[in-house]
Amino acid sequence: MRRRVLQATIAAVTVAVVLLGFPLAFLGAQLVRENAVQQLQARVDSAARAVDFRVDQNIKLSDRMLEPYVGGQDGDLPGSIVVQTPDGQVFHAGQHVDGRTLSVSSTSDTGATVRLYVSWWAVFWLSARVILLVVVAAVVAFAAGIAMAIWQANRLAAPLVYLAASAEQLGSGQVRPRLEPSGVEEIDLVAAELARSADRMAGRLAAERQFASDASHQLRTPLTALSMRLEEIMLATRDDEVREEARISLEQVERLVRVVDDLLASSRRVQGGTTEAVSLLDVVHQQEEEWAPTYEAVGRRLVVEVDRSTQVLATPGALAQVLATLIENSLKHGAGTTTVRSRAGGPSSAVVVEVADEGPGVPDDLAPRIFEREVTSGKGTGLGLALARDLASADGGRLELAQRRPAVFALFLSGVPASLRPDVVLPLGAVVSARPDRRRR
Repeated sequence: MRRRVLQATIAAVTVAVVLLGFPLAFLGAQLVRENAVQQLQARVDSAARAVDFRVDQNIKLSDRMLEPYVGGQDGDLPGSIVVQTPDGQVFHAGQHVDGRTLSVSSTSDTGATVRLYVSWWAVFWLSARVILLVVVAAVVAFAAGIAMAIWQANRLAAPLVYLAASAEQLGSGQVRPRLEPSGVEEIDLVAAELARSADRMAGRLAAERQFASDASHQLRTPLTALSMRLEEIMLATRDDEVREEARISLEQVERLVRVVDDLLASSRRVQGGTTEAVSLLDVVHQQEEEWAPTYEAVGRRLVVEVDRSTQVLATPGALAQVLATLIENSLKHGAGTTTVRSRAGGPSSAVVVEVADEGPGVPDDLAPRIFEREVTSGKGTGLGLALARDLASADGGRLELAQRRPAVFALFLSGVPASLRPDVVLPLGAVVSARPDRRRR
């Protein structure tokens, strides 16, 4: 939209300058030329009257009498004036004009012919100055039009960018994004409707969370009582068969409790509401402080290459947990220096966090299934990378194996656009980070 507004405004200014500037320059030049010719004609007529007066008064004609009509003062064009009387006498005043000339003439009542010669280029430059003035005015008008186009484009496009950023906040879990009035009625109407939709969504999410919490609480209470009852039966009876059945029942109850907890946690992750603007360097530095001593103990290095200004939309604890899983995975299965670096992920403001080492890499038979549960190289439980991928997906990101040999894991996250105002684009809440919980494979 910004480009279209600029193009439309510049096109309109260009058409206006062409349609108005060119005719104005032509008419202005013609007007100046005609005015100059009229002034020359007035000087010739005045000289002719002066000749008639001298003839009537029997005053002798001379070259000196023509000097006032030569010009060159008070802005008059300098020229050469020649008077030829009926009896053939010729009187002259002024310097001879070389090159192309423009002449005007007049015949007095006594029959004397008066001619005034001026340089054609002097008249041309008078017209050219008008054309130059019009060109300068056209350039100024064009520059002012471009400045106005940029201002208008920013005025119309910026609120739409902020609106899109607010919609992104809404999608990432901030159910009440901040929107400032733009002054454009249509955009403000969309922003108001987005705010109302956010309020309705917030109410529904609150109701669903309350229901999930109440249901979980109501289920935990009888399940806890049932667990206690089964434990009492196991302690009270001496019948091995009864004790075995009570043990099996207790395991089923515990499994049911875990299912309820998992369903509640999954519901909260799907509903969102936990993402915020996170300083990536702060989270990575926390992991560096935690893991660097362990790496030094085994003779390896942990290197961090993250831009200080990089910010991402994520859940602080979840992001720290994913990074901890990748760093620990590199410690267990990799070799050499482990590098944690960040880079831009393309025009969509994505940020890619890569964890790479110098080890042998991931076996070919394990690489396609490395993020599946229970898949392990034999040194862990096989849950770490699967859980890390789930945590990344819950925040709208993704975790991939970017390179097999040496192993490079890439974490794709939503970046915060640096070209927009932070107080509008960033979700509510300060830029924070949290201490991670370790995840092991």
